[in-house]
Amino acid sequence: MKLKDTIDFHIKGTWHSLTKMYNRIAAKYDASQTVAYILVNIDKEGTPATHIAARLGMEATSLSRVLKKMEDQQYIFKKVDKSDKRIMKIFLTSLGVEKRKIVKQILIDFNKKVLIKISKEEMKIFYKVINTINELAYQENPVNIK
Repeated sequence: MKLKDTIDFHIKGTWHSLTKMYNRIAAKYDASQTVAYILVNIDKEGTPATHIAARLGMEATSLSRVLKKMEDQQYIFKKVDKSDKRIMKIFLTSLGVEKRKIVKQILIDFNKKVLIKISKEEMKIFYKVINTINELAYQENPVNIK
């Protein structure tokens, strides 16, 4: 089997194309794809930084740097959780909420373009396949093996 015929090659290539596209768009708004994904992963009630890291598969140190930049840009603010003082929650500022709306619209617009080209049935199959690959990769991770 050639490397170009592997599942990994196609997923990585597609992810790279998406990353380039979203970073190009995000740059117009003084942001990055990472900042955009963080914006859409912060709940109205605030989200612990550890949850954001888990959702995005980011290392804590990388996330800390991005959160610091986002705080400097006044997209977010941090607040200690009232019920558990060990938890630092991340909240969107009004500017962060506006940026999040832009991100959501960009994501929706691109998904509409995809759905024009790909049928609902094909999308169901795609989601089934990608979820199976994700489950298999999860099972192969030594941290998850019991």
